[in-house]
Amino acid sequence: MTANPKPEAGLEVEIEAFGPPVGGEPYLLTPGPLTTAYSVKQAMLRDHGSWDADFLAMTADMRRQLVSLAGDDGSNYACVPMQGSGTFAVEAMLGTMTPRDSRTLVLVNGAYGKRITETLRCLGRDHVVLDKGDYLPPRGTEVADLLSADPAISHVALVHCETSSGILNPVAEIAEVVKAHGRKFLLDSMSAFGAINLDIGALGIEALASSANKCIEGVPGFGFVIARKDSLVAAKGNAHSLSLDLAAQYDYMEKTGQWRFTPPTHVLAAFLEALRIHTAEGGIAGRGARYANNRDTLVAGMRELGFETLLSNEWLSPIIVTFFNPADPKFRFDAFYERMKEKGFIIYPGKLTVVDSFRIGCIGRMDASVMRRVVEAARASLAELGVEHATPPESALAERAKLAA
Repeated sequence: MTANPKPEAGLEVEIEAFGPPVGGEPYLLTPGPLTTAYSVKQAMLRDHGSWDADFLAMTADMRRQLVSLAGDDGSNYACVPMQGSGTFAVEAMLGTMTPRDSRTLVLVNGAYGKRITETLRCLGRDHVVLDKGDYLPPRGTEVADLLSADPAISHVALVHCETSSGILNPVAEIAEVVKAHGRKFLLDSMSAFGAINLDIGALGIEALASSANKCIEGVPGFGFVIARKDSLVAAKGNAHSLSLDLAAQYDYMEKTGQWRFTPPTHVLAAFLEALRIHTAEGGIAGRGARYANNRDTLVAGMRELGFETLLSNEWLSPIIVTFFNPADPKFRFDAFYERMKEKGFIIYPGKLTVVDSFRIGCIGRMDASVMRRVVEAARASLAELGVEHATPPESALAERAKLAA
């Protein structure tokens, strides 16, 4: 496991210390919503008029900053925010950026890749699937073979960080193959954007989707798509939906500066404060380094207790980690969850179909000192349940070895 590059030396970090959440709230060890800074919460205490010039300036500033984070200066790409959850933004991207006669190759290794296939099915868009299971990433050679064998494939869709397992997929490797074959690449970067470095233009990505309440550490309420400007213009008429039409939202924002329908004003104010903190921390490098340190601290501590990760170190993301449930019959996840919550930590159930597991997020307003407290809470919770060791069942390890072979 390696951390992201360190932030630039000498950067002044004007952000609050990593103390416990205000008001006795538990830490949210999930892939979002997540624990936010107090100043992010404070930013929502003021009302804003959706057509007011000040709010339009806030929207423009947010769009500009996000395009910059993606590695573009605004010449080739534009940010189109979309009201609703991150899934709304992904559906808007798929429904707008793929023509109705398109065919998409979906690279699946978890629940969110499967959600892309379900979305395309609902949209009536033709698609094919490469399903790698829960343990492994798709590789460039596999994608190259599929694209060579099927010239009808026009788009390739991938989840950047598959949080159902915690795997960080090899985006650059896949992007290179997609570009070489002249196809268009759509990226669900929901749980990675803002913490994993990404140059959208160099990678040739057609569009990527993310959300306010992930690695930027805002609150839920809108997602966004960063897409090629010329492709947004060319996508007019593709959308299946009035409200999820990215091309229409882009056109309206470019002409008026306004959202087409009622915007999440308070959420946007909070997001701008979250972006300010993100910049002060050192941007993508600083945020990614903290998350990677969180992960390394967590994994080392949990392994000392006997827990084992679903994934090998090579594929562990700095976003969320999946652990096998212990083999001890005294371990019950619901009881473990409640004891962790009593100690101030809300963890996440597993989302795998093959083995029993649970997940612990590494993102949000927390650092390695908090992760050490998470490990101690897990140690105490196991003792309260009478679980002597957290070693997973042999069958789970055997299943992992078999599928990874």
